[in-house]
Amino acid sequence: MKALVYDEYTTDDDFSKILKIKDLPLPKPKSNEVVFKVNAAALNYDDIWGMRGKPLAIPLPHISGTDAAGEVIEVGKDVKNIKVGDRIVSHGNMSCRVCKACTDGREYDCRKRAIWGFETGPLWGGYCEYTHLPEVNVVKIPDGVSYDEAAAASMTLLTSWHMLVGRAKIQPGQIVLVMGGSSGVGNYGIQIAKLFGCTVIATASPDKLDKLLELGADFAVDHRKEDWHKEVRSIAKKIPKQYGDVSGVDVIFEHIGGTHWNKELTLLNYGGTIVTTGATTGYDAKTDLRHIFFKGINILGSTQGTRSELEQGLYWMSQGKIKSVIDSVFSLEEAAEAHRKMLTGKGLFGKIIIRPNSD
Repeated sequence: MKALVYDEYTTDDDFSKILKIKDLPLPKPKSNEVVFKVNAAALNYDDIWGMRGKPLAIPLPHISGTDAAGEVIEVGKDVKNIKVGDRIVSHGNMSCRVCKACTDGREYDCRKRAIWGFETGPLWGGYCEYTHLPEVNVVKIPDGVSYDEAAAASMTLLTSWHMLVGRAKIQPGQIVLVMGGSSGVGNYGIQIAKLFGCTVIATASPDKLDKLLELGADFAVDHRKEDWHKEVRSIAKKIPKQYGDVSGVDVIFEHIGGTHWNKELTLLNYGGTIVTTGATTGYDAKTDLRHIFFKGINILGSTQGTRSELEQGLYWMSQGKIKSVIDSVFSLEEAAEAHRKMLTGKGLFGKIIIRPNSD
């Protein structure tokens, strides 16, 4: 089979220097595994971290790809609920399944947790024609959801659902601020908040604001402006609140970090919640503690999610309430170009898909 492999890290983000198409043997399943043909795989930023070897020196030689969807071609003898011919998508959060966190339903807190296609290997990920996973790390794709849509949703829909539903526990009528709404997680964040009956203010660069509104956001704000937070505050004050609640932001969906952090804290209501899963503009943010203790703000971290949460998100996709936004599709041979597009972010809106199998 064809696989996208690199044997060394890049020091200058020239992905074409290290990414090679190699011919590898077809995988054989262990007793608890399934082997599937990869019809679609979605890019994530950890693919770039992997190629840089930072912040983790991941195993070499390496096949990236955490989000993969396709058709099962073989199953191990102990597989119970998946059969040949099933349409499946990966659940990339690999945990021990026996520790206290896992058996308490918090597999994302497992101390042995690893992200498939990023921390696993050597030569174990989704950017290849065929791959393998334990049965517990795949989910059946509902009718009406395509391979491209499922691959795009695998990590990002899961992450967004866990942030808003699992961690922030959003409620109908709340005002939710979705930072970076044009990203993969931001796209889903907008839709999930609307599904739960919230009013959504979303931010992005100025060329993407109309798309946020088309996706369902009630208001769209240019977060590249120095005083973007003042515009958000002005909008929130004008939104009528039921039951006499004070107008203002109740929940902030955060993955930007950096210089935006303290401005975000100023926007939250007393008792408000900010849930964060990343820091694309920098992790070394300074915090004005007065915003936290004086207003009783809840700061929640969030990483990945549970298999059940992915199934919930995919169910609502099958009902037409949530959709995957696909920015572009590339072949395995065009992977370097696809990763450059993700790195620059120029014109990017939604997820980038790689199709390892041309048919």
